[in-house]
Amino acid sequence: MVKGKNDKLLEYLMPDDIEDVILPMLKAEKAKKKMYQKRIVEKKLSLMKCVVFCIFLICLGIASFSGYQILAWKIDSDKTYAQMELIADNAVVEEVEDTEATEIVNPPVEEDPANPYWDYIKMNLINVDFSNLLEINSDTKGWLQVSGTNINYPFVQTIDNDYYLKRDFNKEYNSAGWVYLDYRNNINELDKNTIIYAHGRLNGTMFGSLKNIFNSDWFNDINNHVVKLSTPTENTLWQVFSVYHIPTTSDYLQVKFSNDTDFLDFINMLKARSQYDFNVEFSAEDKILTLSTCYNDEERVVLHAKLIKREVRE
Repeated sequence: MVKGKNDKLLEYLMPDDIEDVILPMLKAEKAKKKMYQKRIVEKKLSLMKCVVFCIFLICLGIASFSGYQILAWKIDSDKTYAQMELIADNAVVEEVEDTEATEIVNPPVEEDPANPYWDYIKMNLINVDFSNLLEINSDTKGWLQVSGTNINYPFVQTIDNDYYLKRDFNKEYNSAGWVYLDYRNNINELDKNTIIYAHGRLNGTMFGSLKNIFNSDWFNDINNHVVKLSTPTENTLWQVFSVYHIPTTSDYLQVKFSNDTDFLDFINMLKARSQYDFNVEFSAEDKILTLSTCYNDEERVVLHAKLIKREVRE
């Protein structure tokens, strides 16, 4: 057996030497090692405390930010509800029966009784008194009503599509925004594609209830397949022909078209995307309405409808 260095040293040491020299050295070395291990443990504990504290601060920051976001959302929602009450008190929205001035727009060639179109054109238009609304907001361009949803609001328009993303009907900051017409559109003449936007609020305000169009109950009730508009110059009725949600794109937001073929190709693209087949016929003379909102952070909810009845206001 090979003896260690310390073993050889012990052979030359007297018992008193071992007790007086070696044992204190061993105790000191053991204490030093224990102290070193203690310091390592203390450093680890200190590091762990720092990590825990940092995680706590991060969680506190996230909780505080989330709380602030929820509070801000609630405040903006309350402001939106207050504005809806104000609008209800200042707007007169009434259904009106057809008159001699009512125009049926591009009816189908054959009058098929099974085609709900013939029931839709018998529906009343809506007529809105805009005098008070224009005093509140001179950007007011019309009123939008979508069957089977909560959408029943005045809509506005300005020089871009950003202003009303974060402003309400009073033109004050509000994350809920408002319902607004694409700045490229002329509501008095109606482009081939008239586009209206709004946020899809979780509480169902603005275009939040537009997601209803994906429910079978909405589709199965054919009375839901119409949209009504009223402007200071005319009242119109639109028949829904396509509903879908799609990854964010702008290809359905085209307003003008180079020729009839271009327009009809566009219509066919929209119809092909639809979750349901509404069996709506088209001609090159038709005009459509597009409603667009967010489905989630990466997708959009879209509804398209075709103009089927209009009446110029006196």
